[in-house]
Amino acid sequence: MQFHYALVDDLLSREEFERRVEEKILNCGDLVDELTGAMLVVADLGRQHVKIHGLVAKSSLFSFFAKVIEKSEPKEFDRTDGEKGLVASILVGDDTGETRLVLWDEKAMAAQEIEKGDVLEVIGKPGKRPGDIMALAIRKASCEIVCRSNIQPLNKAPAERVTVEARLLSLEEPRFFTRRDGTGGEMRGGVIGDGCGTARLISWTPEILDDIVPGTTLRITGAVDRSRPPVREYSVDEKSTIEPIEMEIEVLMNPVAGIVDEGVYSIKGAISRVLPARSFIAKDGTRSHVRNILVRDDTGEIRVVFWGDTASQHYFSGDSITIYNATAREGRTGERELSVSRSSSISIETPVFRQPIEVQGTILADRRGTLIDDGTTSYLIEGEHPHGREVRVTGTLTGHTITPETIEAVELSPEPVLMRCRCLKELIDSPPSGIQAHPGHAS
Repeated sequence: MQFHYALVDDLLSREEFERRVEEKILNCGDLVDELTGAMLVVADLGRQHVKIHGLVAKSSLFSFFAKVIEKSEPKEFDRTDGEKGLVASILVGDDTGETRLVLWDEKAMAAQEIEKGDVLEVIGKPGKRPGDIMALAIRKASCEIVCRSNIQPLNKAPAERVTVEARLLSLEEPRFFTRRDGTGGEMRGGVIGDGCGTARLISWTPEILDDIVPGTTLRITGAVDRSRPPVREYSVDEKSTIEPIEMEIEVLMNPVAGIVDEGVYSIKGAISRVLPARSFIAKDGTRSHVRNILVRDDTGEIRVVFWGDTASQHYFSGDSITIYNATAREGRTGERELSVSRSSSISIETPVFRQPIEVQGTILADRRGTLIDDGTTSYLIEGEHPHGREVRVTGTLTGHTITPETIEAVELSPEPVLMRCRCLKELIDSPPSGIQAHPGHAS
């Protein structure tokens, strides 16, 4: 009943809807079931099912029955906030025409449970492209649907299964989704690389990647090639096999100066500058982060944008960094930049050196570690130290981490700050010759 209530939830409350359904069943002498009663109430409210040719009407919501003619497998894409999304398409029809259902994220993953020939009851709204319907709710129906004979398929050729030999660069944790029948499923993503560059790997049977670690060279048999230039992507399922092989594979890297067009790139260089992370509210209402760093190689320098948890990590100038499978795009000021999302892979190497150090700064502690910041440079510091305390530390610096030998608290004096404020006030009140005071200030 919840399925049909979604069609009229802007017209009456759930309680009133259920009351009308019960009333409809009683008026029919208990000859109709709850499902039929709900459909009759929806029809009474002017939200009855339509034929596919009626989907062109100027309505914000549609309900209709249709038969599955063809479907596409779920495909990942990059959102504007750097996160990954999923989208799938289903071509459906009846005796009046065809339309394309567009399913997003969890609904896209659940589309794997839908088969050609299934009859669906759909609640949806007009999509972004003319003729598309964005599916809000779908369920299997038991009625018969006859389709037209002159149907244009979504894809002219079936997806090709290929054998791929590549090095596994990164592997994500399994992600859960809910199927159409309410049961749960899992998928897992990763990045692979070879002499042609990098590619996204999607597994709809996550157990096929058990006991395989990044860095392993793999032979993937029966992978479905989902590539669309310039993005390479392969998916694996129960018909695929993955086995480690003894083979050295060098992944193609791109020079920074060669990143001139939109596409997917991999670079290796040194971090030349780290900008602070900024927080923002994502579209789903959760708080996320974004951070920019500059990476330089022998050919030039480029801005790299990190999103989500990756933006919250610590980065240090001078470290060597390797970035696989990042997306090039035009930045706000028109320059080319790389966007690092969950489908990318990052490796950082810190130069190893040991030297004595003495530094005075503020302790900054968060879930990623504890740092001491002297106003120009941040260092990781071993041990537990109170957040916000000003201390003077002597010890040994190894890479970016200080092993402290002595730590003493420092009492901050307000006098230096007050002195700077007095100097600034004097400058505003009595500007040097040739500099005019702002009209808003006293002269």
